[in-house]
Amino acid sequence: MTTEALPGPTGVPYHRLDRATGRHRWWRPLVGSLLVLGGYVVLVMALVVASYVVGAMAGLPELPDGGVDLGPLGNTAIELISLAIALPLVLLAVLWPGRRPVGTVSSVAGRLRAGWLGRCLLAAVLPLTLLTVTAFLLPGSSEGSDVWVGWGSFLVSLAVLAALVPLQAAAEEYVFRGWLTQAVGAFVRSPWLAVVPQAVLFAAAHGWGTRWGFAGLLVSGLVSGLLTIRTGGLEAAIALHVLNNLLAFGASAAVVGGLSSDETAADAPLSLALAAVAADLLYAGIVLWLARRHRPQRLWTPATAPARLPGPARTA
Repeated sequence: MTTEALPGPTGVPYHRLDRATGRHRWWRPLVGSLLVLGGYVVLVMALVVASYVVGAMAGLPELPDGGVDLGPLGNTAIELISLAIALPLVLLAVLWPGRRPVGTVSSVAGRLRAGWLGRCLLAAVLPLTLLTVTAFLLPGSSEGSDVWVGWGSFLVSLAVLAALVPLQAAAEEYVFRGWLTQAVGAFVRSPWLAVVPQAVLFAAAHGWGTRWGFAGLLVSGLVSGLLTIRTGGLEAAIALHVLNNLLAFGASAAVVGGLSSDETAADAPLSLALAAVAADLLYAGIVLWLARRHRPQRLWTPATAPARLPGPARTA
């Protein structure tokens, strides 16, 4: 099978880059997905064992599930690291077996576009601020502790969260909106068919809490996936995810016991899920408006392509 020809003078959209920029074979996306999944399981197990050994040596108590209790901040840090370790696995899968430049999973420009990422971060401020305020005002939002933890604990927590949350959020985007979207896009042309599977898996990965929480996550996955294709890269999805998680974890870190909560967006009631969907749609509208003004590169073309990986020449 040969690499798909460039579809006319307009270029190739993000979700089809596996076919346009690599030595495409039908089995490469499948093997790459198995590599990401299998490697992730191994790394998570290694992280669990390492944390248990460190905790046991320090004489820390055990959690009900058999793990070691590192405290609210320590447990949160381990949770974030356990998600962040998926990022290097995706990059490895793009290089091999994907056999294409690693930057092609970031955007059609072959890199993460810092300027566009910054604009998307600014675009996320208003929608997520409104969502945060709404979440505090909704009935039942103050069922947990509202005791201030103190500036010392809060600032330490913020420092740890600021270091780890961007890696965790970016890793999830590289897995779902990046690798999975392009793996499916290697077989289908429709953007919708490319983004639906990753959105379903993204919602399922958060666990089953309420039907409204699942639906809200599903919409978030669809919006982020379509923005990725429409703007030619992961920047819009990463910006929304990073700022959302920083605000959510930061709010939890501000109160006693906040970081000990095991609730996620999957547990959202109807009112909060609707507020989250409204925030996602508002963000999408702002990003698309910015895209019309600043025109980020949307399609891959040979003139802007990064160099291919070395290897034997292919025959038709």
